Formats: sequence, structure tokens, C-alpha cells
Amino acid sequence: MSNLHTREHWIDTAQGKLFAQEWAPLQAQGAPIILLHDSLGCVALWREFPAQLAQATGHRVIAYDRLGFGRSDAHPGRLRRGFVEDEAQQGFTALREHFSIGDFIVFGHSVGGGMAVACAAAFASQCVGLITESAQAFVEARTLEGIRVADRQFAEPGQLQRLERYHGGKAEWVLCAWVDNWLSEHFADWSLDRLLPQIRCPLLSLHGDNDEFGSPAHPERLVALAGGPGLMRLLQGCGHVPHREQAERVLAEVTQFLR
Repeated sequence: MSNLHTREHWIDTAQGKLFAQEWAPLQAQGAPIILLHDSLGCVALWREFPAQLAQATGHRVIAYDRLGFGRSDAHPGRLRRGFVEDEAQQGFTALREHFSIGDFIVFGHSVGGGMAVACAAAFASQCVGLITESAQAFVEARTLEGIRVADRQFAEPGQLQRLERYHGGKAEWVLCAWVDNWLSEHFADWSLDRLLPQIRCPLLSLHGDNDEFGSPAHPERLVALAGGPGLMRLLQGCGHVPHREQAERVLAEVTQFLR
């Protein structure tokens, strides 16, 4: 990836420092693509994808660790219902101010996809493209069952260390933030239904047909309710992490969408 310029950044917020990384082609074009990670994710867990995305599209790509995740500072409290919607005004806004970003494209994976919807709705006049990957649009039985299975796996000896590799001493907080919120009765009727009509830009919704955390009902609902034109792509034989499982297909779909 020699023709990419990569830099690390630290962003000051009222609650603590956020870690961000950018991948910039030498002749970057168009609005930057901002990546929002999943419930257990961070910048490092995007692995090669941000560089591949910058390379394939020619756009600058920026990813950041939300407060409490990865290399960012610990979260001072707990996540509550509303945390998906609130990210637009929190870390996402701090990042845009740090980089002086006007128009943007937002790309979110899993719960990051819900946050991407919130960002596109909150800043409808500046969001020029929205990409969701394996996003949840509401709370589905399949989502809850997938979380219960994962929670049992993490309870086995040595499994939490997998998260500690990326989140350090914050690993247990990260796991609880995911499991406790989604499985709580307060969250049972959560959905993106109120936000979706506020979106004005084009939407690309990518989803694996074998996604263990959500059926195709999610991308169908995203596209049906979005205020802008929507395009759904169901990826055959693909699970919850298309950018790792079918990277070439994802890059091709995104590149075509951005044209």
C-alpha cells in the first residue's frame, strides 16, 4: 500500500481521548469515508480493510475507536439505551471537528451501521453517502440468540484474552456494554425507524445471507424506510463480517456505489 499516506491521531473530548487513524491516497478525491466499528471492534480489528477501501475508491478513509474501545480512553460510565443514536453528537462530532470535515460518507459495521444511520440523519445536509454492513435496524430474536451464544463462548477459559489483545483492561467493559444493553428489557423495542426517514443521501445496505446476528429483514427495513434512494445487496454464503469474509465483493459494491 505504498501510495497511501497513513497517520495516527489523538482527539481530545470532554470524556477522554479518542484514537483515530487515516489512510489517504496521494491524490485523494471526494468526501472522506468515516468507518464506525461493531460492538466488540476497534480500528485494529478492521485489519487491512481501511487501506483496501482507500486504495479501491481513491477516497481518504478515517476510522476511530469509540470511547471505551481499542486505544481510546476508558468510558467513565455504562452505555445506556440511546447510545447508538448519541454517537452522532459524541465521538463522531469530535472526529469531524478534529479533521475539519464538512461533507462526509459514513460506513458502519453491525451496531456501527446503526450509528452510521444516526450520523446520516443528524447531519443530513453534509452526509453524501451512507453504507451499512450487517447493520441491525431493530431488535430481532436472531440477534439476541447470536449474542447469547457469543456471551457463553466468552465465558470459557482464555476467551476474554482475545478481547484484551485489542481493548486491554477495558475488555470486560466492552463485552458487558454489548451483552447487557441488547439483552435488557429496556432495549427490546429499540429500532432505527424514527431516524431513517431523516436521511437524504443514497444508502447502500450490505448483508450476508448467513449473518448470525440478523436476517435480511434488517437491510430490507433500512432501504424501505430511508428518506433517500436505497440499494440492498444480499451477499451469498456470507456471515456477519463481509469486509473480512468477502472483501473483494464488498470493495466492488462500495466502489460502484460511490461512482
